[in-house]
Amino acid sequence: MLGLDLRTARVVWTASFMLLLMYAAYVARGTLLVVVFAVFFSYLMYPLIGLLERTLPKKVPQTVSIALGFAIVISVIAIASALLGPRIVDQATHLGQKIPELVKDPNALNKVPLPRFLESFRPRIIGFLQEQFQEGSGTVVPIAKRVGTTVLYAASNLIYLVLVPILSFLLIKEGPGMRTTVLGWMTPRYAALWGKITNDLSFTLSKYVRALLLLSLSTLVAYGTAFSLMGVSYALVLAAVAAVLEFIPFVGPLVALVGSVAIAAVTGFDSLLLLSGFIVGYRVFQDYVLNPYLMSEGVEVSPLLVIVGLLVGDEIGGVAGIFLSVPLMAAVKIIVGHAWAAHRASARGLGPGSTSVDVGEQHAMPAETRVVERKG
Repeated sequence: MLGLDLRTARVVWTASFMLLLMYAAYVARGTLLVVVFAVFFSYLMYPLIGLLERTLPKKVPQTVSIALGFAIVISVIAIASALLGPRIVDQATHLGQKIPELVKDPNALNKVPLPRFLESFRPRIIGFLQEQFQEGSGTVVPIAKRVGTTVLYAASNLIYLVLVPILSFLLIKEGPGMRTTVLGWMTPRYAALWGKITNDLSFTLSKYVRALLLLSLSTLVAYGTAFSLMGVSYALVLAAVAAVLEFIPFVGPLVALVGSVAIAAVTGFDSLLLLSGFIVGYRVFQDYVLNPYLMSEGVEVSPLLVIVGLLVGDEIGGVAGIFLSVPLMAAVKIIVGHAWAAHRASARGLGPGSTSVDVGEQHAMPAETRVVERKG
């Protein structure tokens, strides 16, 4: 037909459909990011909801257990924000006001440690930073105005803070039924394949998201406590920034290390060796003890792909794209792995789901799905 055989036509149609789907996803990336964050928030909620369902009487409706779990988590977040939020905001505001003075002060910049091979270039580096800051201060909107604009922008997007928990609630409540319905539309062979894919995605990404949250909280507590005991200025701000940067693999912890030492140096902290030693020691403990324990069955993506993913994520989705790049690459890796296994199985005359390798193979159904279907 038109010089194309049926196989070629199918390939062209599939490629065109995938390109159209990718374009649609790019256009609607803002909405998709909200949905993705809702899915990740759901993964964080599943263990608590499962505990509540096992603890509460069986006659308690599932919706009540889910609502109670959300109420507990939101209350904890609100209390923590009320206790730490004002102090972090005050320190951040004071630091933002002091940075221009520190950049203009050569004595403060001379305290910033540099690698030995860069020490001879210190005067040039200081001059370059001061020149860039002076040019920027004359051409860019004043700092106070930029901060005000940022606050207004954040306030205009507070709706997302409401939408994410609502979507998470609905996903936990309706997700298993939706999964069963969608798989029911497929033939048995492809339902088996996509059932394994969704099980793998749920199992792997849930462990990854929970591990990242625990690592972030660990960094917040460790840095906040140690920096405060050492007398580092702006301890809570530095700890909070380091905790957020934990969500960016490889690059985030390095930026947190350099930034913390630099801020401590220019604000007059003398024991930089002690501070650097603590951060390096904590990184060794986290990377070789805590991280492997929490992510024993989590995401495995090569460092090169992580760096490329971070750059691509920044181009497509900005800061949110950076945070989501690694789990999305892991999801693509799982889907491609199952698709390739299904293709090889089909070539040998087996079903497309016959030889798929399942990370959570011993789980016929992911724990998250079993939790919400216990009372179904």
